[in-house]
Amino acid sequence: MENIIHAVILGIVEGLTEFLPVSSSGHMILTNKLLDIASDDQAIVTFEIVIQLGAILAMAIVYWNRILDLFGLSRKQQSLGTLSAGRSALKRRKLNLIHVALGIVPAMGLALLLKDIIKGEGFNQAPVLFSLVVGGIYMIVAEWLNRTRRVKVVAETMDDISYKQAFMIGLLQCLSLWPGFSRSGSTIAGGMLTGTSYKAAADFSFLMAIPIMVAATGYEMLDNYKYIEGDNLMFFIVGFLVSFVVAWLVIILFLRFIQKIKLTHFAIYRFILAALFWIFVMR
Repeated sequence: MENIIHAVILGIVEGLTEFLPVSSSGHMILTNKLLDIASDDQAIVTFEIVIQLGAILAMAIVYWNRILDLFGLSRKQQSLGTLSAGRSALKRRKLNLIHVALGIVPAMGLALLLKDIIKGEGFNQAPVLFSLVVGGIYMIVAEWLNRTRRVKVVAETMDDISYKQAFMIGLLQCLSLWPGFSRSGSTIAGGMLTGTSYKAAADFSFLMAIPIMVAATGYEMLDNYKYIEGDNLMFFIVGFLVSFVVAWLVIILFLRFIQKIKLTHFAIYRFILAALFWIFVMR
């Protein structure tokens, strides 16, 4: 029963934090600390990979039509009355697989080069707390520059993002390789620093998350799939389902209320979390 309860808790934490700019890896490390779970236990490492897959599935469902559009396989049908409008929209649409590739290659390449260093030093509580604070400051600065138009917004929607912007966002995404910084936080703030709107940056961040997470979790699963068996099976199933449902709800709600929930709000949450954990757990 304790394992199932842990599966539910970790699934909820993963689902809540994977796509929000608060760092899912940081939250998982801190949650393991609170639950007295050994983060280096290979069964737990495998479990975290599995619940990430649940979150990925939720994201893929939400952005399914956009994924199909990228491959020219959109199943949306247009009536004769809207045909000309549809053609105009297609001409305006710019986002394609090149944008996605430019956005994901820098971080994926650097992750392969530094994976041993990151795993060896980054997955400890103190570096995570430091990254929560530094990442929060980075997000506040990016939002302030964007809101005050010190950085001119030239991409109101995801389809307006240029190749240069996509690549710059990809470079800034490399900041997320340090646990606690947040992949979505680094890319959303990065988008705003390069001249995209908050909504465009969030959409592009979420869309990029799918191939990045599929590649990362798929690579990790090659060495860890053997732990999904026997008594552990229900533990993995429960965690996967909980993560999927919670992540799906979080994505829908975040996109619906994105104009009301600013990066600064998430940054303040990160500061409070880091302070509370430092005072009550680590000291």
